[in-house]
Amino acid sequence: MTTQSEASTPVDQWRDKKRYLWLMGLIVPTAVLVMLPIVWALNQLGWHAAAQVPFWIGPILVYVVLPLLDRKFGPDGENPPDEVVARLENDRYYRYCTYSFIPFQYLTVVLGAYLFTASDLGWLGFDGSLAWPAKIGLALSVGMMGGVGINTAHELGHKKDSLERWLSKITLAQTCYGHFFIEHNRGHHVRVATPEDPASARFGETFWEFLPRSVWGSLKSSWELEAQRMRRLDRSPWHPSNDVLNAWAMSVVLYGTLIAVFGLALIPYVVISAVFGFALLETVNYLEHYGLLRQKTASGRYERCAPQHSWNSDHLVTNLFLYHLQRHSDHHANPTRRYQTLRSMDGAPNLPSGYASMIGLTYFPPLWRRVMDHRVLAHYDGDISRVNVHPRVRDKVLAKYGQGA
Repeated sequence: MTTQSEASTPVDQWRDKKRYLWLMGLIVPTAVLVMLPIVWALNQLGWHAAAQVPFWIGPILVYVVLPLLDRKFGPDGENPPDEVVARLENDRYYRYCTYSFIPFQYLTVVLGAYLFTASDLGWLGFDGSLAWPAKIGLALSVGMMGGVGINTAHELGHKKDSLERWLSKITLAQTCYGHFFIEHNRGHHVRVATPEDPASARFGETFWEFLPRSVWGSLKSSWELEAQRMRRLDRSPWHPSNDVLNAWAMSVVLYGTLIAVFGLALIPYVVISAVFGFALLETVNYLEHYGLLRQKTASGRYERCAPQHSWNSDHLVTNLFLYHLQRHSDHHANPTRRYQTLRSMDGAPNLPSGYASMIGLTYFPPLWRRVMDHRVLAHYDGDISRVNVHPRVRDKVLAKYGQGA
């Protein structure tokens, strides 16, 4: 889908209007750093209770700021012309935008560990250590960064370059979700929009049911996939070259080192930030394929994944923060395509707003179903037999909607 303005622009004059806006992706790993002068200023004014609020910048960004900005600026609506895709793909500037996320990510992780455990933060204007409301906000903000970092790892992990694949695992270490590197590429992309995929949510399945199913199912699948690869290489599944093991080892080294430096008091910070980080990823997994189903062919195999098997959104601001993750159908059609060249595709079902707006909705099943269930049915022309229905509600759903249109 190319916009009318793009169609009238000569290819040799076309420019990526978002080129420097992609640097907005660095807002997330630098947010806690940017908040520290504000914390200091509030303490200097004597507003000590208010000085704890900036440590909640992560949840504030995800649940408040991004949805409001998506509402204000609306959809993007621009796709690169086919003739410039190769040039965009080879422009290394876009790679450096994702690479630069990682040093700021780990600077924030270490700074957060220090702030969480320090007994004297007089330089920030606190009398002693952080209060627990500030500590919890800090851990959640670092966790939110880790969740967005999984998306950065997702972008890097699909590439063939060995450096980018290792950077992907390094980025995943913060959330202890290194196995995502395996399961997403070799599991989810094969089984997407089928009942066999733990990361494809089913019609009528609440997020709170989906979360443990996806977490455990993805972990189990990633181990099985790597064990099979090791056996093909005539190696033990416990061989160090097992990518699940070496990815988990990065998390052990990271947090083992931080706990050795900052003490056992750091453990709540580690648990809160890691769990919130990977749970944020799973909310996105939940909404990306909710209720969508690839049909079986006469041979009994599933049809090829197509644009209609992913929920999309083209809202500009969340696109910039998530490297076009919302153009999800094109990603599934072209997994190695770099984010700057992903396009909105005709035939793809669209969410009513950006991913950031929809994330908060997933936590409230009645609201989610009110917004999404009729969209799933409309996508299949009312034919419930073509929907990926959760087994728990199958009888009730079939009784309500019938066997078909």
